[in-house]
Amino acid sequence: MAEFDGFAASYDEDLERGLALTGEGKLFYARRRLAAVQVAAARAGVVPGRVLDFGSGTGTAAPLLREMLGAGFVLGVDPSAASIGRARAEHGGPGIEFRTSAEFIPEPTFDLVFVNGVFHHIPLANRGVAMAAVAASLRPGGLVALWENNPFNPGTRMVMRRVAFDRDAVLLRPAESRRLLEGAGLVVRSTGFHFVFPRALAWFRPLEPALAGWPLGGQYLVVAMKPGR
Repeated sequence: MAEFDGFAASYDEDLERGLALTGEGKLFYARRRLAAVQVAAARAGVVPGRVLDFGSGTGTAAPLLREMLGAGFVLGVDPSAASIGRARAEHGGPGIEFRTSAEFIPEPTFDLVFVNGVFHHIPLANRGVAMAAVAASLRPGGLVALWENNPFNPGTRMVMRRVAFDRDAVLLRPAESRRLLEGAGLVVRSTGFHFVFPRALAWFRPLEPALAGWPLGGQYLVVAMKPGR
């Protein structure tokens, strides 16, 4: 994923170009994702005081993790040194730090690991190792919130074709994501699909919670817990 060094400067523009098909921008989706994570953490009785943003890219989620989840400390980790450099410049500050993967040593101190759209960029042979690092970063009783793009949604594939850094990605089916989590010793609690309706059909969005069990949305969220307390 160090190839993202070449996309660090244009990351936001590339992403917005793809999302334009949906009529919404990245901030809309970022806030909706974290609202879903907030609900999952509350249901699990987990207070996300320390949050790891695994695959943090240019760091745009970090201030939202502080704002929406009330995290006292957020650490963003990414293999792209250029992305981490941009994250430090634009989002670093009190309670927010960024490290490259080479600088990061997993320790079981985090209440929540947030992973958004990361594993479809990791080569198949390396995904198990990456998930082991996620699990090793969680305290017992901590949660992983794993977001992935839904391979069953044709709109998702259309958006990804418009995004330069997504064109070669290998998507994961929900069952694959669950197997990765379970293979790392985590217990899957839930799987839900989100972002069914684009902005043009926004009046149908109140129906989305009822559709969360169907593979319709543009992304899905798998929530898993590390055993113990």
